Amino acid sequence: MNVLGIETTCDETAAAIVTVEEDGRGAIRSNEVLSQIAEHAAYGGVVPEIAARAHVEVLDRLVARALDNAGMGLSDLDGIAVAAGPGLIGGVLVGLVTGKTLALVARKPLIAVNHLEAHALTARLTDGLAFPYLLLLASGGHTQLVAVKGVGEYVRLGGTIDDAIGEAFDKVAKLLGLAYPGGPEVERAAESGNPERFALPRPMLGRREPNFSLSGLKTALRIEAERIAPLTNQDVADLCASFQAAVVDVVVDRVRVALRDFGAVAGHPTALVAAGGVAANGALRRALAHQAGEAGLPLVAPPLPLCGDNGAMIAWAGIERLRLGLTDDITAPARPRWPFAQAKDLAKDGAQAQTTAG
Repeated sequence: MNVLGIETTCDETAAAIVTVEEDGRGAIRSNEVLSQIAEHAAYGGVVPEIAARAHVEVLDRLVARALDNAGMGLSDLDGIAVAAGPGLIGGVLVGLVTGKTLALVARKPLIAVNHLEAHALTARLTDGLAFPYLLLLASGGHTQLVAVKGVGEYVRLGGTIDDAIGEAFDKVAKLLGLAYPGGPEVERAAESGNPERFALPRPMLGRREPNFSLSGLKTALRIEAERIAPLTNQDVADLCASFQAAVVDVVVDRVRVALRDFGAVAGHPTALVAAGGVAANGALRRALAHQAGEAGLPLVAPPLPLCGDNGAMIAWAGIERLRLGLTDDITAPARPRWPFAQAKDLAKDGAQAQTTAG
């Protein structure tokens, strides 16, 4: 089974070919990604109109390159998967219209993929991981803890009530005058910083529900930065190190709570999975690996090129759905917002269980 995956939800234009081997595992035949960092750097963030136009200019060539590097033509494909959301609507439309057109011309099944579901399933592409597992999805726009029970079966255990982790990293970088994109710059600066210099808060630490809140932490850092301004390079490094340490402490605590809740909704997890752009952060990976080990679980995190947005994860999600006969028609909509996991009211379920047992 060969599937083309197309990704255009934000500021990466991507196309990839993924194949299912005889043993059922996935193999990436090509994975073309073109970043738009240079186009957006001057603005300190993604400009939706610029992103959409950039996708239009390069997507056709990128699809052709992905097919060529895989040694395939459209006739060799068994399906065409395209991210139909969530994301910037202009970019989503560019990818979705392209995918629909190719599916019509080649007479191949269309699979409209939820971008978040693709992140959730990447561990099965890279590691052949069995269900169920606990997913930490952390990116510029999303922070969620999800019980992944099967394809299309996702229970949201917790999430952010304000900023996503990646968003907070980017805003801190901008506040401190670091380059865009901010996440890698904060991590790089933190390497030479003292994480204990600034006593930053750990929001939501110890709370019963595995939710996140980053806005107060971001504000606390701003107050410290203003207090000692003007900032030296060492000040910036120490602020970054202190901020990153606070985020890591919060994530580890929130994951611990989610692991405690996991059994009530999905049984025993096979692994702790980290996915999304923030999963590339080395300090976070090391802390999560330690936390997973304490829980007797492996940490599964994609290779760095598959942490960010890419076509291979879209193609693999398409394969997962295609194998179950889940395809879409030409009316599949573009969705700027598209939750992929159903929230679970654990407190209510626990009360109901006690009532039933009584």
